[in-house]
Amino acid sequence: MEELNDFNEEKEESTFDLKAEIYKYLAYWKWILFGVLVGGLLAYLYNRYTIPKFNTVATMMIVDDQEKNAMNATPSGGGALFSLGDDGIQNDIEKLKSKQLVESVVDELNHNVSYFIEGSVIAVESYKSSPVLIEFISSDSIIHSISANLIVTPTSDTSFKLEEESTGYSETHSIGEVIKLHGIQFTILPKSGELVGTFRKTSPVTIKVQPLREVAANYISQLQIAQKGQAKDILALSLIQNTPKKSEDFLNKLMERFNEEGVKNKQEVAENTTKFIQERLEMITTELDSVEVNIADFKRDNRIMDVGSGASQFQSKFSQVEQKIFELETQLQLLSSVEELLRDQGNYELLPDVGINEGGISGFVNSYNTLIMERNMYLEGGTERNPIVQTLTQQLDSLRANLFENIASTRRSINVELRELNQRGNAAQSQFSSFPGLEKGMRGIERQQQIKEQLYLFLLQRREEAAISFAATASVARVIDEAFTLNNPVDPEPWLILIGGLIIGLLIPILIIFIKNMLDTKVHHKGDLAPLLKAVPFIGEIPRIGQDQTDVIHLNDRSPLAESFRILRTNLAYLIQNKDKNVGNVIFVTSTVKGEGKTFISYNLSRTLASTNKSVLLIGADIRNPKLHRYTTTTDGAQEKGLSDYLYDYDVVSSEVISKTNENEIAVDVILSGPIPPNPAELLMNDRMESLIDQARTQYDYVIVDTAPSMIVTDTLLISQLADYTLYVTRADFTEKNLLEFPKDLKKQGKLKGLAVILNDVDYSKFSYGAQYGYSYGYGYGYGADKESRWERLKKRLFS
Repeated sequence: MEELNDFNEEKEESTFDLKAEIYKYLAYWKWILFGVLVGGLLAYLYNRYTIPKFNTVATMMIVDDQEKNAMNATPSGGGALFSLGDDGIQNDIEKLKSKQLVESVVDELNHNVSYFIEGSVIAVESYKSSPVLIEFISSDSIIHSISANLIVTPTSDTSFKLEEESTGYSETHSIGEVIKLHGIQFTILPKSGELVGTFRKTSPVTIKVQPLREVAANYISQLQIAQKGQAKDILALSLIQNTPKKSEDFLNKLMERFNEEGVKNKQEVAENTTKFIQERLEMITTELDSVEVNIADFKRDNRIMDVGSGASQFQSKFSQVEQKIFELETQLQLLSSVEELLRDQGNYELLPDVGINEGGISGFVNSYNTLIMERNMYLEGGTERNPIVQTLTQQLDSLRANLFENIASTRRSINVELRELNQRGNAAQSQFSSFPGLEKGMRGIERQQQIKEQLYLFLLQRREEAAISFAATASVARVIDEAFTLNNPVDPEPWLILIGGLIIGLLIPILIIFIKNMLDTKVHHKGDLAPLLKAVPFIGEIPRIGQDQTDVIHLNDRSPLAESFRILRTNLAYLIQNKDKNVGNVIFVTSTVKGEGKTFISYNLSRTLASTNKSVLLIGADIRNPKLHRYTTTTDGAQEKGLSDYLYDYDVVSSEVISKTNENEIAVDVILSGPIPPNPAELLMNDRMESLIDQARTQYDYVIVDTAPSMIVTDTLLISQLADYTLYVTRADFTEKNLLEFPKDLKKQGKLKGLAVILNDVDYSKFSYGAQYGYSYGYGYGYGADKESRWERLKKRLFS
């Protein structure tokens, strides 16, 4: 005989069964389907009632300085005088997104005031088609800082009801009446051109007034600018909004204002240059008149008409030297003029470029003007505390200092050259000792006259060039494509939203089921008993009983409950088949805690064994919490004495506590628990219990003992050695998984003999997949049952 105590299943590596996991979720297929339907419905409603957003795009090309300056066509190349330098494409992008520029566009288009017509579900913006208009009487500075939601509801052709949400304002006004609210004055007028009698039929209109800065900030955040083209000089502007026409107007106006600002900056430089040249011309005219008077006085005092006729040979030899001296002295004059202007003018004002290439003066002036215009642009939308303005100010201060140093360095270089030329002139002059000293004085006066005349002519030419540049300043950018809106909305994308809704609707119930399974600590099926079954054999499982089913089996019963107990009886027979046939089998039925169904198992197991014409005695040994009396009624009259009476009173014999039952023609002898004693443990420890079991072995084929829970009280462990086999009951959806270590420990310690496990109250409706666990009940038990087709079983499962 192979003892059950020696049972030890071979350890197997745990394997993940994908099919079993899938069926865990399919058991909740109704909830998953409900989640998918709800997700799809919400996605449909989102697509149906969400106002679509469209992408509006426009394209412009930044014109290179060489193209946009018409002065490059002048013979002197005077265009360089007014060139601003290359700010870079990134600077142009920043200018397009600057607060000052965007705020001016929003103000001009009145985009800080929006009109919405109330629909059945949502309000839709009515851009340029609102049946009512608001006209503000208060100043723009006040309007640009307020926020209000006004609801206009026409009550007749000449009156309307005005409501304001934040203050609860609600009054009736006439069309054209001056209304004072929130410290502002305004009037409400119907749209011009409307037919008489249509105003009162108009749906309520919500007028939303927002602060100008907030609207501009919103546009800046939504405006996207990307570089295109091989030279990266083409800018693609895009804006995604609910109202395409509104976006188109904004982009077109933004490009227009960008051009206007650029042209204005260019013309400002030309205007300042013209002003400077005019002032210098007036001063040079005065100086030239003074030189001519000196010449006349010199000739009159020395009584001569032409001093140079006798020095033609000298002049021809030294004409090149004199020309060089003239050019250098002219440059010194211009340097002095620029330095004087730089010292006299206020901080951070534009400088004229007078065309001095010596020492890179022109380059410094152009760079200085570029930084001033960029600083002024940022000051229009901010203050001097702006980090960018502070950085530009530092750069201007540094450049101004460098310009002074460069002027001084250039002047020193010119003076050195003048000294060298004068030394050469003096050395040559000494060779003409016979030449009258009068010639030298006359030549000096004439040189001053020539310098003033050349400077005068130079400034006249520059003044004309500045005037031409002011009148012919070209656009800083060219519009390639005016704003247009793409046909397909970018948000929402109906199919993407619908698929996303279905997926989310599918995932949410699956996630909930997953979390539920993760947090679930109960035993549900045989697979959850795997840690215990490695050391203890499994002999059967009992299905859950429906509300319309009985919990007691009958003779020739073909119910799933009866069939499960027959399987349990068969498995039990295999375990005890080698035992001595001369004495009965003592089988204890216990559990970890109460409520796991050990009394239910004991009673129906005894009836199943008795239905095979075996003599069976059922003993209610749970004398602390007796339950057996709920299932049985005696056939020989009421029995007042039970097990506790037998254990306590030595005068009571076993025949006095044994009751005969024959319910539904199944005969089972029963010993009820009797009165609940104050000392159950001490009663079970006396030899009366052992003598009762020994006596019953000789009289019955099976002795089924319904004992107390093993973990809660010690009663079962006190008498466990009297048993041949112990059936340990666990209950699906009730027994905690962490309690499975308890019977395993009892087995290892030898406290329970012949231990085997039963799983009670299994809900087979949750398991479509049960081959691994032996789930095959529920579709017709007993011989001769009609076999259902697969389609019938599917319909039964789906619609049950």
